[in-house]
Amino acid sequence: MNVLLTDDETVHTLNREYRGRDRPTDVLSFPLRGSRPGAPATPPHPDASALLGDVVISVDTARRQAAERNAPLASELARLAAHGALHLLGHDDATARGAAGMAAAEQAAIAACARAGDSGMVAARVTVEAG
Repeated sequence: MNVLLTDDETVHTLNREYRGRDRPTDVLSFPLRGSRPGAPATPPHPDASALLGDVVISVDTARRQAAERNAPLASELARLAAHGALHLLGHDDATARGAAGMAAAEQAAIAACARAGDSGMVAARVTVEAG
């Protein structure tokens, strides 16, 4: 999965163009396979067989949400990356039940990555300077 950390302006543009929602959001997911009917196709990638898709995270929104949750920015970015990955895997949070399931799956994914540490599994660590 590719992850793009960007700003509200870029996410707003993508959200409007690909989802028809004229506002920024925290995270967008663009699956390479199994896109929603009617959604614009994700541009092809040279090694598409190895990729789930793209996740785009607004650091501006993540920073605000981290402050609201009294959490470190890195923790919020990890949560949003997990959330985006779960969407790429087909999870949906459109209903209350789905949202609760995704929240639990986010926590499980973050915990699994923390346990994996440097044991040879593919992991990404993001350090973001506050401010």
